[in-house]
Amino acid sequence: MNKAQIDSGKVVSMWRYPVKSMLGEELNSSYVTERGLIGDRTYAVIDQETGKVASAKNPRKWGKLFDFRAVFIDSPQVVENIPPIRITFPDGTHIFSDKDEINNTLSTVLGREVKLMRASLDKPSYEEYWPDIEGLAQREKVTDEAMPPQTFFDIAVIHILTTSTINRLRELYPEGRFEVRRFRPNIVIDSGSGEKDFIENLWVGKKITIGKDILLRVTTPCTRCVMTTLPQGDLPKDLGILHTVAKYNQVHAGVYASVDRGGTIRRGDLVRFEE
Repeated sequence: MNKAQIDSGKVVSMWRYPVKSMLGEELNSSYVTERGLIGDRTYAVIDQETGKVASAKNPRKWGKLFDFRAVFIDSPQVVENIPPIRITFPDGTHIFSDKDEINNTLSTVLGREVKLMRASLDKPSYEEYWPDIEGLAQREKVTDEAMPPQTFFDIAVIHILTTSTINRLRELYPEGRFEVRRFRPNIVIDSGSGEKDFIENLWVGKKITIGKDILLRVTTPCTRCVMTTLPQGDLPKDLGILHTVAKYNQVHAGVYASVDRGGTIRRGDLVRFEE
């Protein structure tokens, strides 16, 4: 390495979400490409009426998506050959993405005409509901939000969160249940630094090496949304989650990153910053 590196923790968990806004799968390892963890947000449900991506960011219309879970039937190895996924419905039944009846079945369960689609739209977009919480850019509104072309990512391909930020939020609002799954990150890092106040804020603009191969560039803070407040599994609805993030860290928790160099990421990999 030409630049000095400083150890800054290790990877403690990784998550992939095969279908946007459905629950995903925790991983022990994954290959990372310039489009993030292979298979992440490969699919989305598309509203046939509007042509927009179905997103739980508008929970009045799509909040049910958090009752679905999507996993790959085989671990994807290359972008060019992504295997089918299994979608489990709220009642525990399931269907595979390569079945002819997939769109009719999803439409029936969701109560709207939809189709499951791979990330290929030139101008994908979704609707976002902004609750009435002080500190949000919008309040009590639904806005149209653009996504990067031919992806189903909101902004960036990698989303990183630290255990120290989760722990700090728990201290600030002990009544709330702050768990990683509320924030839907790709990579969770134990910073091991003893920092309490949103250490990711210091990472923006820096490069991170993970393991032997992966080089990420931290681009922006991650602005949180109403999805963090929604019920999922045994987690209750709680607007206090988003209120706490807004009050104490300008609605930010975690950071986004781009991929400068891909490779394999594994649980336990060391994380280093280039200085």
